[in-house]
Amino acid sequence: MADKEKETPSAIPLEEMEAQNQEPAKEQKTCVGEDAVQEKTFTVEDAVETIGFGRFHIALFMIMGSTGVTEAMEIMLIAVVGPVIRCEWQLGNWQVALVTTMVFFGYMVSSVIFGILADRYGRWKILFFSFIWGAYFSLLTSFSPSYIWFVFLRTMVGCGVSGHVQGLVIKTEFLPKKYRGYMLPLSQVFWLAGSLLIIGLASVINPTIGWRWLIRIASIPGIFLILAFKFIPESARYHVSCGNEKAALATLQWIAKMNHSVMPEGKLVDTVEEKRGRLKDLMDPKYLRTTLQIWIIWLSISFAYYGVILASAELLEKNLVCSTGQGLAGKEETGGDLEEMRSPCLCHLFAPSDYQIMFISTVGEIALNPLNILGINLLGRRLSLTITMGGTAVFFLLLNICSSITGLIGFLFILRAFVAANFNTIYIYTAEQMK
Repeated sequence: MADKEKETPSAIPLEEMEAQNQEPAKEQKTCVGEDAVQEKTFTVEDAVETIGFGRFHIALFMIMGSTGVTEAMEIMLIAVVGPVIRCEWQLGNWQVALVTTMVFFGYMVSSVIFGILADRYGRWKILFFSFIWGAYFSLLTSFSPSYIWFVFLRTMVGCGVSGHVQGLVIKTEFLPKKYRGYMLPLSQVFWLAGSLLIIGLASVINPTIGWRWLIRIASIPGIFLILAFKFIPESARYHVSCGNEKAALATLQWIAKMNHSVMPEGKLVDTVEEKRGRLKDLMDPKYLRTTLQIWIIWLSISFAYYGVILASAELLEKNLVCSTGQGLAGKEETGGDLEEMRSPCLCHLFAPSDYQIMFISTVGEIALNPLNILGINLLGRRLSLTITMGGTAVFFLLLNICSSITGLIGFLFILRAFVAANFNTIYIYTAEQMK
């Protein structure tokens, strides 16, 4: 009996002990559940895809796309002003060519600098600064007292224009992936609008109030566009890469609200761990092949695109259509001075018909856009680029064939269509490969 009384009290602590062991197990299970919720994360890319396409992207497309209007006007300005300054300052061929060379030299050097600065200080800041820079020096160009000053100031304009590409970067980073193949090629419409606008203005202003006023008026769209930049936020991907998740999250939430959409659940994180803005990363064995291929393709496409723009202006300026009754032969039959035509200081201003030819051939840049969009999305970036670059090579060769003025217009029209399609594709491919 005494033994039983001793055993009874010991049973109570045993039950209490089991109950205490079960309670920590429940607490542990709850903590694990909370950790599982906390570990749920998403990236900027995930948020962009979840938010989807909406009103914000339409505003983004209109404002950032308009940067192409300004850039096209500044680049095409070289083609329509070249013959005028040749006559005013009695320039030789190499002096006119030097203007173009220095503009693109400034573009080349500043592209690298602005790219590094954009990774370090933000896309929006560099885009804003480059527009102010470009507009300022473009206005100063209209007051150039001499050829040397003109070359220097246009070089500075080239430096500023190189920063406009940050608008494309911002647009690409905010667009859902499935819309990039459609929206980015449509941006070609803005470049086309800028090219046509400067040709139309030149045909009216150059013969009347002069090239200086043409440059001043061409600066106005860029100045107005600066005011519209306040409606576009800084890149959320840039904020995250800088460790400023709070700013990135606020931007994404604002876009979601504007699009009447929702944000993904979880915590915003950055998936990129490497340091940013290092040029040597491009030479890493992991990326070296892609880097070299993209550089070569960009060189070829840029050479072809700007080459056809400037070559068409040269053909029209010197009237080098090699067919019976036209070009140099036509000049000879009408008593034209062949010696003057071959002079390095040839002074030949564009006639109204020359502006019309430039206008028609420029429209070609939009001709293949629907097919280019289908090709990019159905055939893929690389195959589509292969086809359009092959077409570019073929029609550059055909441009060397002696033809009538109608043939020249046709070749230039189709050639401009192919080179524009090249740019559409390589912009998308580079942004997706080098993000």
